[in-house]
Amino acid sequence: MRLLPRLHLFEFLDQSWLPATLRRGEVDYLHVVLDKTRPYDSVVPQLAELLRMSGTNRVIDLCSGTGGPWRTLLPALRRVHGEAEVVLTDLHPTPALELPEGARYHDAPVDVMRVPEELTGLRTLFEGLHHFRPKQAKALLADAATRGVPIAAFELTQRSLLYVLFQLLLIIPLVWAFTPLIRPRSGWRLVFTYLIPIIPLLILWDGVVSSLRTYTPEDLEELTEGLDAHGYRWHSGVHRANGMTITYLLGLPRRQP
Repeated sequence: MRLLPRLHLFEFLDQSWLPATLRRGEVDYLHVVLDKTRPYDSVVPQLAELLRMSGTNRVIDLCSGTGGPWRTLLPALRRVHGEAEVVLTDLHPTPALELPEGARYHDAPVDVMRVPEELTGLRTLFEGLHHFRPKQAKALLADAATRGVPIAAFELTQRSLLYVLFQLLLIIPLVWAFTPLIRPRSGWRLVFTYLIPIIPLLILWDGVVSSLRTYTPEDLEELTEGLDAHGYRWHSGVHRANGMTITYLLGLPRRQP
């Protein structure tokens, strides 16, 4: 599989000037895809084991946006680890309208490089790490290691030529196919998806850029180099299940006697 050089281009969703209607259109599409495909169900055993090893029931999800995969992921996790709960956080909090039992939104801004001390638990990032340049990503990981708290980052995107080609061919048809499943239905969404296809083009751009920003397991090893004080340990790799390929990074403090 031919890897592409990492390019940190801009994503529309990262821009404060993106009109709220277009932002909503992109986020709603991502939500319905996560809800219908449930790509992260395959890492539930991994998350449950991390909670067990860490001696906590609480997940502190970073860069949550409006909820990420947790609407379906938390119920699946609670079937394995019954007392699991999740606190959703973001630098620009946007509380989700629908949250499953055991989830709540932290309404104060959270800087991932300096997570407040009161937010204790297993830190997670889903599709979040690629948003940060290497220096920022290393600071994010260093904050967890220095505090001695566990962290787990997962990315569905891949920085390969084949993956980008699939995106170029499939994203726009997928947006057209999934849009009728989004509720509530709205006229503006139909206009900007089918008549004037701005939303599909935004999603295509951001999808390709996310792939070009994605860290490989080798990149993750470089990011975590030197972040092993006090026995903190790191493990990165690729998890494949149900046709999905997920790059992951796990950070764990030394086990207490």
